Amino acid sequence: MNSHLLDFSQKLAAIMPEIGSDRLPRLLISMLKTLVPFDNAVILHYRRDVTPVVHYNDIPTQERETQIDGFVNSAFILDPFYRAAVDQRISGFHRLSDLAPEGFEKTEYYRSYFKHTDINDEVGYIIHLSPSQFMNISLSRMTLTQRFNRTQISILNDINDVIEAICKQHWNAEVQSNASQENQLPGQLDSALKYFGTAYLTDRESQVVQLFLHGHSTKSIAERLGISPETVKLHRKNSYAKLDVSSQAELFYLFIDSLASLTSYSGGDPLVGYL
Repeated sequence: MNSHLLDFSQKLAAIMPEIGSDRLPRLLISMLKTLVPFDNAVILHYRRDVTPVVHYNDIPTQERETQIDGFVNSAFILDPFYRAAVDQRISGFHRLSDLAPEGFEKTEYYRSYFKHTDINDEVGYIIHLSPSQFMNISLSRMTLTQRFNRTQISILNDINDVIEAICKQHWNAEVQSNASQENQLPGQLDSALKYFGTAYLTDRESQVVQLFLHGHSTKSIAERLGISPETVKLHRKNSYAKLDVSSQAELFYLFIDSLASLTSYSGGDPLVGYL
């Protein structure tokens, strides 16, 4: 038997009795490292709560404020993995670059958050546990490490069904305990994103602002909405004037600040009462 396959088989056998125990997340990541090396791993559980639950995180303590705290407090709602799971109900194994919008490195989400993580390459599993809960297992290579190669991507993709089965079995009890309280995702923060600026902007301006916040370029927005790039720029200019911002960076921070100011949110535009 192939040595990697033997190690994988042994670790999988060790995991099975631990389903339902607190040790399962750590053992699951250890099993994945047997097959493919990576620098960091995070296991996130998304449900009706505003803040995602972090079940595993091996990021060094001194870096967690930058990489994790800011993410789970608000930035996660612009994360390509989260958006793919919520907007398109995508599941399975994916590479960040395949889910991210065109020109990802030019988006304010990238500039304001992602680039500070020093992640060179990221892959992950999206596993839907119920209509309103899903898991994201993120595996990252950092700046000084080579990107995942084709063979490694293929290996991680091939075991998707195994990872999905383990996660569903392990977190099934938690899903059932929350079932009576569940609302459909995206939940409060995603609702705040959906209605951001709608009290002050026209429908078309709101669409343009939404797409900019999601990381789309002017060209991409024009193609999606069936309008010219010049018209997109005009809607952006008018929106910025109405919201009293002068750049995409200021738009992004206005959105984040409006979220941070919410003590209780019952729907609608989060800017109402903030501006």
